[in-house]
Amino acid sequence: MKQAPRAWYSRFATHLLSLGFVEAKSDTSLFVYQHGSDTAYLLLYVDIVLTASSPGFLRRIISALQQEFSMKDLGELHHFLGMRVQRCGQGLLLSQRQFMLEILERAKMTECKPCSTLVDTNPKVVADGGVLVADASDYRSLAGALQYLMFTRPDIAYAVQQVCLHMHDPREPHLVALKRILRYLQGTLDLGLLLRPSTSLDLVVYTDADWAGCPDTRKSTSGYVVFLGDNLISWSSKRQSTVSRSSAEAEYRAVANGVAEATWLRQLLQELRAPLRRATLVYCDNISAVYMTFNPVQHQRTKHIEIDLHFVRERVAVGDLRVLHVPTSSQYADIFTKGLPSSLFTEFRSSLNVCSG
Repeated sequence: MKQAPRAWYSRFATHLLSLGFVEAKSDTSLFVYQHGSDTAYLLLYVDIVLTASSPGFLRRIISALQQEFSMKDLGELHHFLGMRVQRCGQGLLLSQRQFMLEILERAKMTECKPCSTLVDTNPKVVADGGVLVADASDYRSLAGALQYLMFTRPDIAYAVQQVCLHMHDPREPHLVALKRILRYLQGTLDLGLLLRPSTSLDLVVYTDADWAGCPDTRKSTSGYVVFLGDNLISWSSKRQSTVSRSSAEAEYRAVANGVAEATWLRQLLQELRAPLRRATLVYCDNISAVYMTFNPVQHQRTKHIEIDLHFVRERVAVGDLRVLHVPTSSQYADIFTKGLPSSLFTEFRSSLNVCSG
C-alpha cells in the first residue's frame, strides 16, 4: 500500500521515542538520545545508521530495537543508500564508484575517452539551440542519476545543474554537455568525498554568483559551499528565481542562500548537542554585497530585495554570523557557478576534499 512506508516510519519512530530518543526538528529522520554521559544518534532513511558514545551503550540500544523489530547488526558502516563508506587512515571516503559504472553502462559509454574538465569556459548553452534529442526520457533518466551522484561528487554540481535546466526540452547540444560529464566521470571513477577528524568546529561558508549568466532568461547562477572545520558538509549550485539588476544584487542573493543553509546547520548542530561557540564566517568576493549585509541604509537599487536584506542583517546583528570579503582567487564557490580552466578547476576540486582513497 502507498501508506505502508509512512506507517512503518510512524511505528518505528514511536518506539524510539519510548526508548528516550528525541526527534530532531531540523531533520525528522534524525533521532537523538542523551542521558548523562550516554549519547546516541540514529538516522532513519531506507537504511538505519546508528552510533553511540560507547560500544556498550550501542549494544544496549541494538538489543532494545531487536526485541521489537526483526533487524540485523551489520557492524561498522560500509554502505548507505548506494554510497560506499571506506575507512581511509583516520577519515572516511564516501564514494559511488559502482553507481558511476552503472550510469556509464546505461549510456553505452563504458569505453569512452575521458576528459579533464566538466564544462568549457565558453558561454552557456541556449535552451532552444539544435534539434531535439531522439530519446528525451533517456536524457532525463541520466540527468536524474547524475543528480544523485552529487551526494559524493560536489565537483560535478554546476555541470549537472546546467544539463538539468533543459530536462523538459532536451536538445542535441544539451546531450553533448551531458556526455561530457560522463567522459569526465570515466577518468575520475576513484574520486570521492573525504571526511576526516578536525580540530576546529567552526562553520565557514563561501558564496558566489555568476551575474546574468543564463543566455535565455538573464538570471544568475548562485553557488555556496559550507565547511565544518576542514570538512565539506553542504553545497549548492542553482539558478536564481528572479533577474538581478546588478552583480552586487546577484551576489547578495547568493549570500542569502548561504546564510539560510548556515542557519539550518547551526540549529542541527544544536540538536546534535554540539552547539557552535563562534559566529559563522560567510565569505563573498563582492565588496558591495558585503556592505549590504550590515549597512542599514535603504538604497534605491536594493529596496526591492528587502526580505533577503532583513534576513541576513538580522543574523549578522544577533552575532550568528559575519560576512567578509575574500579574493576571487580563494573563492571556492566559483566551481559551482561557472566553467573554470583545467588548472583552477583541479585546485578548487582538491580544496573541496574530493580525492581518491
